[in-house]
Amino acid sequence: MSARALLIIATIVTLPQIALASDPQQPLFEQRPIPKHVYDGGWEHFVGGGLASLDCNGDRLPDLIAAGGSNPVQLMVNRTAGPGAPLTFRAETPETLAQMGVTGAYPLDIDGDGLLDLALLRVGPDQLLRGVGDCQFEPFDTLDFVSGNHWTTAFSATWEAGQSLPTLAFGTYVDRSKPDGPFEACDATLLYRPDGNRYAPPTRLQPGYCALSMLFTNWQRATEGPARGRADLRISNDRHYYVRNGQEQMWQMTTPPALYQPEDGWASYHLWGMGIASRDINGDGFPDVYLTSMGDQKFQLFDPSPGGPAYRDVTYDYGTTAHRPTTGGDGRPSTGWHADFGDVNNDGRDDIFVAKGNVEQMPDAAMRDPNTLLIQDVEGRFSDMGATAGIASMARSRGAVLRDLNLDGRLDLAVSNRRAPLELLENTTPSNGAWLTLALRAPAPNTQAIGAFVELDDGTRTQTREITVGGGHAGGSAGDLHFGLGQAHTLRLRIIWPDGVTTNWQTISANQHIALSR
Repeated sequence: MSARALLIIATIVTLPQIALASDPQQPLFEQRPIPKHVYDGGWEHFVGGGLASLDCNGDRLPDLIAAGGSNPVQLMVNRTAGPGAPLTFRAETPETLAQMGVTGAYPLDIDGDGLLDLALLRVGPDQLLRGVGDCQFEPFDTLDFVSGNHWTTAFSATWEAGQSLPTLAFGTYVDRSKPDGPFEACDATLLYRPDGNRYAPPTRLQPGYCALSMLFTNWQRATEGPARGRADLRISNDRHYYVRNGQEQMWQMTTPPALYQPEDGWASYHLWGMGIASRDINGDGFPDVYLTSMGDQKFQLFDPSPGGPAYRDVTYDYGTTAHRPTTGGDGRPSTGWHADFGDVNNDGRDDIFVAKGNVEQMPDAAMRDPNTLLIQDVEGRFSDMGATAGIASMARSRGAVLRDLNLDGRLDLAVSNRRAPLELLENTTPSNGAWLTLALRAPAPNTQAIGAFVELDDGTRTQTREITVGGGHAGGSAGDLHFGLGQAHTLRLRIIWPDGVTTNWQTISANQHIALSR
């Protein structure tokens, strides 16, 4: 089907352009002051430390929410003066949000009122907070969401067909009540499906293998049959505690849910999984995945030919291992946490940021383990430019946000650290290429258009984005999609909405912020 009903609202901001070279342009970041915040705590906060971004006051500037562990959550409101101005944040945390025991946070519009709400991951009962505007939140009192005393370290959400509320998945880590733990004591994933306007008691997805990241993804982009528009749940698990008999998982969201098996195309895969990032890198229109771990990082391309959830490891082919620090003098293996794709130099090729840091005092892993910025070249290979870009912090990093925080068309970076202050880094890469940012708006209940696909054709290739909630490590972002475009200025855009309705191709120009409404 085709639909022409799109409202385009654009604010144009022009940047100087450069000619593309065979070598990627060196990105540059400068540290900016930010209110002091530290993610801290004992064993239960070795993991977590998520960082989230959302516009909670309607000024289009992304604000930040940082988990604190044994410290309170902190909301940092973006008070940057205007597009391109130096980044400025102020701590303005409402009392309902200033909780301790929080490992991470994810923004999403749960009740379909157009205001972003929060899912808080906790050591203890998880919480859903309702956004009421002006960066204020209150507990939901109408959803019947009931959480037990868990150790939650992963989250994702999707909208299943015909539902008025999103389906929520909370990934738990070690079951602390097992006396013979923590090894081989992994807890179950909890799936909350709507029952009308309330949540039914959670379904326990078992076996659980100590989830540290999860993501609902419509990996097959099915447009017909029972799987049309359906997002399945991919889970990355920590081998350190499942030790044996565990693996990475993908649950098909049937009723009841079922694990994909080898006969479905799913290949058994084991790693010390920490984070998931998803992006179509090879241009075939299907989401690929980047997985962080303790030891090395894995990049997998989706293979549509078997007809099932088949992924092919291409880590060495693409140069994305990031398995040892490239600066700092510590040659032991790296430990990766949050990962995110983004074109930091706007050359039209996505790059990869990886937050790194020792779990605590793991002797076989690097202690001086700087964050990594993998820059993609014209051949599609990646190399680490983190040190020369100015982002190679030696702190024990955990969560991160890679977003355009001052609306100048360049992706900035905020990083949450364990037992060290949060860092804010402004992208000051000079004379970088063209760009576009895009926000999707849809009618209630799924106002964020979760499950939609965006296709942007620059005349030489098509960039494809899936709108999701989840992934990363203990934190996610809601807001504009950013596209780096290189020298492309005339573009064609179309949206495949979550129900499969597809817009006609529209011609648009680069270097602007666009909002599209269904």
